[in-house]
Amino acid sequence: MRNSSYFNGLSNKTFLILLMLFSIASNAQELKIGSAKRIITPNPLISVSGGVGTPKMAIKKNGDLFVRAMVIVKENEKIAIVNIDNLGWPSALGDKSRKLIKDIPFENILIGATHTHSAPDAYAFPDETGQHGADLEYLNWCVIQIADAVNEALLKCEPAQLKIAVGNAEGKIAYNYYAPELYDPRCGVIQAIGTQGKNKGKPIVTLVNYAIHPEVIGNSQGILSPDLIGPLYDRIEEKTGGMAIFMNSAQGGMVTADTRLENGKEANDWEECKRIGNLLADEALRIVKNAPIQSNATIYCAYKKVTFPIDSEILKFVIKNSPLTKDLSDGDSISTTLNLLNIGTAQILTIPGEALPNIGYYLKRKMPTAHPFLFGLTNDAFGYILTKEDFNSFKRYKYVSRTSLGESTGEILTSELLDLINNNPKPEN
Repeated sequence: MRNSSYFNGLSNKTFLILLMLFSIASNAQELKIGSAKRIITPNPLISVSGGVGTPKMAIKKNGDLFVRAMVIVKENEKIAIVNIDNLGWPSALGDKSRKLIKDIPFENILIGATHTHSAPDAYAFPDETGQHGADLEYLNWCVIQIADAVNEALLKCEPAQLKIAVGNAEGKIAYNYYAPELYDPRCGVIQAIGTQGKNKGKPIVTLVNYAIHPEVIGNSQGILSPDLIGPLYDRIEEKTGGMAIFMNSAQGGMVTADTRLENGKEANDWEECKRIGNLLADEALRIVKNAPIQSNATIYCAYKKVTFPIDSEILKFVIKNSPLTKDLSDGDSISTTLNLLNIGTAQILTIPGEALPNIGYYLKRKMPTAHPFLFGLTNDAFGYILTKEDFNSFKRYKYVSRTSLGESTGEILTSELLDLINNNPKPEN
């Protein structure tokens, strides 16, 4: 009776103002998600790089290269997840983009790479004389495209619900070149479903997290390509109507695309990219299809700065002589940012390189969720990351040890990530 008298005493104008303020406050509490992408295929084509060494001029392309951004907002928390079709993306370039993004905290902008081996050199890898073949003008243009995609995704944020699932991706997709069965078959999927307007009940964006080297084509054929990730994107977007984004996982040493043929040869062409990409896309959509809806999920982002010693003479030379990294290191160590994200029931850790599968399995086992995600090659890409027990212990690991920062990298990484897990809130149950 008292409430009724109160509202009866309000003027219509006052009541409408109160209703509007309540609506604004309610909307501020909603989970909102937006997405956007930019084509970054160079025109004319330029050289492509599969790692340290001289880039090879591309004479044709299979598919286009993209930057894709997913922005998640709730209350005062804003997070951007970005992926670029490239071998890796150093923080020197990522930080340039972050400075162009004004409305999302610097450390909340995660920039990862698909790890295609058929994209332009983003590290300005020096040759034995200290010279490089990277197109710095192209890279600076990509920096702007990343910022533009994130800013657009933020503007397009709309109320959304989540579907989150992790399950084994079945079929001939990946294997470990060093030991065929020692890889992680789990595929993690986060799908945002619109709740209002034209996107009500429809996927806005589907994120796929899986460990694989997209090197079906590689850099030796003179072809610029997103590799198998391009067909994966096309398939998901065709089937859902929303944008797709791929974040690689712990695919080091040497979890690669399963292109093996019965005759002992390999299929290294665009048709094989389509076969594997389409299969992984179909498996991701199958895995998430029956996941329960998570309404108004919470989000959380934490970060910490970490320093790694540089023991590798190869990486010391690269970091010292590349115009993109020479100012980031004192020659003996280099620093980067690690992130922990909670998105609904999912927990995500970032890895600044290519962690071997045993490190990935260990971290996932320690994460307090049934939905663990690892974003490899994110915020930086410092080569392979091994445990000290594996480092230089096997002839098979000679290459990955040479292209790792050093013996202590894996131990430092796991210790720092466990610290993030233990000293931050757990994801939803």
